[in-house]
Amino acid sequence: MERIDLSGSKKINDGPFVSSVGFFDGVHIGHRHLIKQVKEEARKLGLPSAIITFPVHPRKILQKNYQPALLCGYEEKLEQLSTTHIDYCISLPFTQELSRLPAREFMDDVLKKQIGVHTLFVGYDHRFGFNREEGFTEYKKYGDEMGMNVIQADEYQIAGENISSTKIRSLLKKGEITQANSLLSYRYTLSGKIVEGYRVGRTIGFPTANICSWERYKVVPQLGVYAVLVHIRDIMYEGMLYIGTRPTLHDDPEVSVEVNIFNFSGDLYNQSLTVEFIDFIRADRKFDTMDELVAQIHKDKSLVLTRLKSEK
Repeated sequence: MERIDLSGSKKINDGPFVSSVGFFDGVHIGHRHLIKQVKEEARKLGLPSAIITFPVHPRKILQKNYQPALLCGYEEKLEQLSTTHIDYCISLPFTQELSRLPAREFMDDVLKKQIGVHTLFVGYDHRFGFNREEGFTEYKKYGDEMGMNVIQADEYQIAGENISSTKIRSLLKKGEITQANSLLSYRYTLSGKIVEGYRVGRTIGFPTANICSWERYKVVPQLGVYAVLVHIRDIMYEGMLYIGTRPTLHDDPEVSVEVNIFNFSGDLYNQSLTVEFIDFIRADRKFDTMDELVAQIHKDKSLVLTRLKSEK
């Protein structure tokens, strides 16, 4: 996949393209179904395929205080798009000026003249242009007028339900990891820098690495304990991740994300790691004593090891 970063009025000379445009948060199986249609049409026409996306959530540009809940950061999104084997990923900065363009002007000035879109696939529920006032009927009409082929993509459903980034966020917030992973087509991940923690874990036999996510707006799953795989410097370890407020230790609303890495020793402070979520083990809860907490953590580890063994 070749990346093209647009800026200003820069024109692309690699087209014409068979394309689709959108934010593509998570690059889930619904997105992949759309991309498959783009690639098939591109092969049929003998043209390169391209996905046009935005580095920052459009609503974040329009509303400075908006805090998007993201399934993946920008670089992670590009990595997932590359796994679809699309020919090009075109990064289009979303600006206030762009947001004010009516759909027809966006299609003509940006998609056709600046990028070189020959055929545009529109997602079954996707709208663009000023205030998203128009839909596929209008896009098709405008395309015919300007010589752009506009096709409505087939929707993708499971058990009669459409797949969406919103659905996957909801599953993660409920701790339904296996279902979320199934809809993503890959394991959900969190990546970040290891920061100084309270160091309580090492006093009870379960030292943890506290993770500060690189992506500020990344969705953090439901509070609780998870079976995970941990990637450190290209080496993978099994681990047990905790997301919670440590209610047994203190009354503090701050959410901590920390991982106990099995069969690992060494100092990880200020280094980075990535965790892959395998399954939810239990919800966060307050224990009456530290002894009860430690006993539960031993049970958690046993359940995590069993779950990870079944993953192999």
